[in-house]
Amino acid sequence: RPDGQFLLTSRPAGKVYAGHWEFPGGKVEAGETVEQALARELREELGIEIGGAQRWKVEIFDYPHALVRLNFCKVFDWTGELQMLEGQQMAWADLPVQVKPVLPGTIPVL
Repeated sequence: RPDGQFLLTSRPAGKVYAGHWEFPGGKVEAGETVEQALARELREELGIEIGGAQRWKVEIFDYPHALVRLNFCKVFDWTGELQMLEGQQMAWADLPVQVKPVLPGTIPVL
């Protein structure tokens, strides 16, 4: 957002790290680019269509259950109203982040 705040969402019940806060997004499926995966995930999770997005940072994080490559992107614009379609919560945040707990893989980019 122009005021510098960024969107965090909580992981829904039933998922690994349920209740932890993270940047919205998800897994890249076979044949997708990072940007295509981001657009699909934000449509599925938040009900929005994104405009411009740019890769920002890449982190490799070793969780107890998996080694993951995390592609963080900045979304510059979107259309639609934010909806929490997977039962998650949302918060506009700035630093220091007030919502807790934060997903471990998200912490390095905050």
